[in-house]
Amino acid sequence: MGESAARTVLLVLLAFAIFGPLANLVLWGFAERWYFPHKLPQEFGLTYWARVFAPRGSALASLWTSVGIATLTVLLTLSVAVPAGYALARLKLPARTLILLVFLLPQAVPNLPVYVNIARVFYEFNLNGTILGVVLVHASHGLVLAVWIASAAFAAVDASLEEAARNMGASPWRCWTTVTLPLALPGLIASAIFVFLESLDEFTGTYFVGVPDVTTMPLLMFNASMGGNYQIASITALLLLAPSILFMLLVERFLKADVLAMIGR
Repeated sequence: MGESAARTVLLVLLAFAIFGPLANLVLWGFAERWYFPHKLPQEFGLTYWARVFAPRGSALASLWTSVGIATLTVLLTLSVAVPAGYALARLKLPARTLILLVFLLPQAVPNLPVYVNIARVFYEFNLNGTILGVVLVHASHGLVLAVWIASAAFAAVDASLEEAARNMGASPWRCWTTVTLPLALPGLIASAIFVFLESLDEFTGTYFVGVPDVTTMPLLMFNASMGGNYQIASITALLLLAPSILFMLLVERFLKADVLAMIGR
């Protein structure tokens, strides 16, 4: 087999691995009836889509719950990540590297035992089964990306521009709002998008802290798949996939190479 043929086979296999599961989701999403041993659905329709988007259906309620939790998670995370990222980028902190590594701790250990212990602690404070509890769990996980990207975004801002603004009489607050923040804003937007998507797709933390009173889209998808309702599960997966693709395209636009180069420095 020649090099060109091997490359073609590899690309075909890669395309199948990427688009095969997506095609299966689409088929299940529009399947009215699909039974073994048929390779394709016997009947297509929009019955299950209508059920998902029913005004009083649980799916639509779960969608709004997921969006609301993700939005609150972004606000809470950025309220910590922006000042922390600026301090790590601009101030000469004695243990800067250690502080950055501390924010990586949630990723250094398996999530399952962490969430089990968080659920136990939250139970003592009546946070289990609440929106606030779920937001706190999501924010603790989102801080990892948010702080690192925010720190890189501020580090990528040319300090000489801030110095020039101060030499022209700008106050520290005016320098921050007119020079530093606008230049770092693309990186901060990318950070917010990452946190939003991670919160939107989070399952394990929501399962241990939110069940049974808080139901998000990933929980609805899990319950539907475990109940054999693959149409609802597939539609839910497609609804979660759509914003992920859109926002990742936005991240590619906002997260510039100079910001990426500063991550971890």
